[in-house]
Amino acid sequence: MTHFFEDSRKHFFRPLTSKYREQIVECLRQLYQQLYSSLADYRRLVDRDQIIDIFQHAITRAPVLEEDSSNPENNTPVRNDREQAVWALNLLLEHGWLERQVDEATLQSSYAFSRAGRLLSQTLLETTTTRYRTRHRNTRNTRNTLHSFLEHGEIYDLLDAYEYSERIISDFTDVIAELDERKRQLVKDVESQFLVRNASDEFFDFMEKRFMPDLAVRLSADSVEKYRDEIQSLIRRIKRKPKSFKAQAEKELRKAAPELLIDHEQSILMMILDGIDSRMNSASEVMLPALRQALYSFTRRADIIIRQLSYTTGSTQNDLLPVCQALKKLPEQEINTRLLKAGDQLSILNLALIDPTQMQLHADRQFRVVNSATEEFKPLDKNTRKELFLQRALDTAFSVNNLQLQNHIRNALDSDSQVRSQQLPINDARELLLTAHAVEVSSNNGESSEFAFQVEPSGEQAGNEYFSLSDDFIIKLIELEKHAE
Repeated sequence: MTHFFEDSRKHFFRPLTSKYREQIVECLRQLYQQLYSSLADYRRLVDRDQIIDIFQHAITRAPVLEEDSSNPENNTPVRNDREQAVWALNLLLEHGWLERQVDEATLQSSYAFSRAGRLLSQTLLETTTTRYRTRHRNTRNTRNTLHSFLEHGEIYDLLDAYEYSERIISDFTDVIAELDERKRQLVKDVESQFLVRNASDEFFDFMEKRFMPDLAVRLSADSVEKYRDEIQSLIRRIKRKPKSFKAQAEKELRKAAPELLIDHEQSILMMILDGIDSRMNSASEVMLPALRQALYSFTRRADIIIRQLSYTTGSTQNDLLPVCQALKKLPEQEINTRLLKAGDQLSILNLALIDPTQMQLHADRQFRVVNSATEEFKPLDKNTRKELFLQRALDTAFSVNNLQLQNHIRNALDSDSQVRSQQLPINDARELLLTAHAVEVSSNNGESSEFAFQVEPSGEQAGNEYFSLSDDFIIKLIELEKHAE
């Protein structure tokens, strides 16, 4: 088993714990963009001087965080940008973020990310970038790759579908977290009334550039609800494929993805299909309603804040404060006189149109109709009473209760407290029914904690005047071990 924190990664996150952590993060972001973005030149290797130049530019833009002066690290001498870049390079090399590669022919050194460093640096970069991602495509990709596996039997299509289905849940979580973060940022931006226009512009910019191309598609045209039935239909068709097809797929899956094998008796193919089905149900029944609620909460909060600040900062609302200040300088009698006049003017009937933005249509309420009428009781006629009697008699004629069965077996037991089912007496129809149900006596052992009936097949078959051929059983009355002396 391979552990993450071993060898050079023993203190992997130590560069991100010092007061220079913001500089280290900026260095990683800039280097990642130089190596893997559109700025990268894949024909050239990155040497030490290029790394230091990249780090030096990043350190110039990144701040040094304030820390406790008692920390020994804060007593280090002040370094210039180039010295700080060299220090950052050595620190990332030491703790496994970067690795040095030497060309055996030219003996020249080049630098690149380690696998763990590249993956985590990509995450750090994505937290600050606003590049467009087609998150809503993962549902459609799951459908397409499942269909391809059904047609061609290529296991890598199935593994891709399994990965895409996992991204559906994570993408929902990312979008919900983004909406919550934007809602908090909106509240923070409008704390000052001077930022109301900026907050409004950011809200509408989000609705036009983020909501329309991604969220609107996720909630309508490419919703998981649209493709869930189709994906589940593909899963059922795969499960109904011939055994040879499924056996070949299982064999290849165990070779290509042995890490998915938890139990040797479990099928990886069925585990993947059930996992995709479960994720689609979770995305449709849990995550999609949560996304709708988060979006509604975000837009409602934005509407309330922007509307409130627009009212308080509008030109028509700024006259109230000067009027109050002017009234404050007047005598009390004059104030009352003016307020009474203003009240008389405001009391005049004023008709106006309703603001359409304040109107909200509600769905019609469906009232439950309860039939509370009573009917007059009518006595049953003779034929009805006859039918009810016959039905009750037939229902009870062939019923056998536990007490009757136990008494019938107990009366037939010999001195050894055992009897064969073929030896049970049959003197009437009731005893015939009890004999037919004799083997059921062992299922009623819960009524006594000391004795119990034990039924064992004797291995013989016999017949009589009632049964042409039936199995013979030995019925014993035994004493439970915990009460045996």
